[in-house]
Amino acid sequence: MNVPTRITDGPERQMLEYMLDHTRAELIDTVRGLSETESRRRLVPSMTTSIGLVKHAAFAERKWFQHILGGLPESECDGAMVGEASFVVSDNETVADVIAEFERASNRARTIAANVDLDATRGHPAVGTVSLRWIYLLMIQEFARHAGHSDILREQTGATRRT
Repeated sequence: MNVPTRITDGPERQMLEYMLDHTRAELIDTVRGLSETESRRRLVPSMTTSIGLVKHAAFAERKWFQHILGGLPESECDGAMVGEASFVVSDNETVADVIAEFERASNRARTIAANVDLDATRGHPAVGTVSLRWIYLLMIQEFARHAGHSDILREQTGATRRT
């Protein structure tokens, strides 16, 4: 993992946005350089794959920023709003396609959040009242966790390349 060293002090919002962008980049980096086959390899009992983790992250961006924060109906969000099925990548999607989908969702999230105060709240049907600050923290946690999962899958993939 690259240790975030560019911004280590500053206003809270700047720090949260920097760390979120950093974890987004770390997640993308876990699939760069993998072949299409490697990115789809299931190395754990679940359906988790490296490409699937990035696909799911794009869904999370849409769910939390477009739907919850931005108030868009799910039908007007920029992609599938399918929950746990968001880990599934179709055969015709490439690593580049999924990275581009995640980057588009991230860019839209930045745009939606740009004019929202950190303390602004929205309702979530299962979680309750959440602030933008909480959404930022959740996404940092989520993307860091998934980058860690994907790092392990990549390490396992590297081990199979050598054998």
